[in-house]
Amino acid sequence: MDHRIGAKDRTAFIRANTRLMDVPHAPEIRLHLADEAFSLWHRTEEELEALGLPAPFWAFAWAGGQALARYVLDNKALAAGRRVVDVGSGSGLVAIAAARAGAAHVLAADPDPFTPAAIALNAAANGVQVETTTEDLLDDAPPPCDLLLIGDMFFDREIAPRMERFARRALAAGADVLIGDPGRAYLPRERLEQLALYEVPVSRALEDNDVKRTRVWRVKA
Repeated sequence: MDHRIGAKDRTAFIRANTRLMDVPHAPEIRLHLADEAFSLWHRTEEELEALGLPAPFWAFAWAGGQALARYVLDNKALAAGRRVVDVGSGSGLVAIAAARAGAAHVLAADPDPFTPAAIALNAAANGVQVETTTEDLLDDAPPPCDLLLIGDMFFDREIAPRMERFARRALAAGADVLIGDPGRAYLPRERLEQLALYEVPVSRALEDNDVKRTRVWRVKA
């Protein structure tokens, strides 16, 4: 992956292509999000393709992340005083919800090199601190944590089994593991316990509807 776009340029790009707005299902949180989702998605792909940079998942509040953020905000004891890891963080929505809920430390992990800039902007907009990493953690031992949060990460055939194994390792190490998911194809439902069901507003440019029925799950031992 080419990293020629520097951190300041990434921040400028994010500011130029998003606006600060309330998250539909968690309006306590404001994020720099794409105003015209479909056009930004394609414009970003065109502009960054030459540099080998990925599509801008950080620019959207995905349904699974919105549901998981809502659940954490409504159940603050899950995160309060605890070490939290948000894997596949994107915009940082779920990580910010954990910080708002009083987590002692929050690590947001995402291999996209744009995410540290996006999460820094979004954390600052919400008055919280979130540590970031672009390391791909999925094949290693999870960082020390009490709560692992996974928002909308079971959409890909290759990523899903790696994510499940990572979640199992975190569970074995003593962490609680929660997943937000709007019915993605590769979610291992038979090993999960449903905690909540939400009707989450989403962009029709990215999804097949204006609202996604989205569940929050706990990974069972």
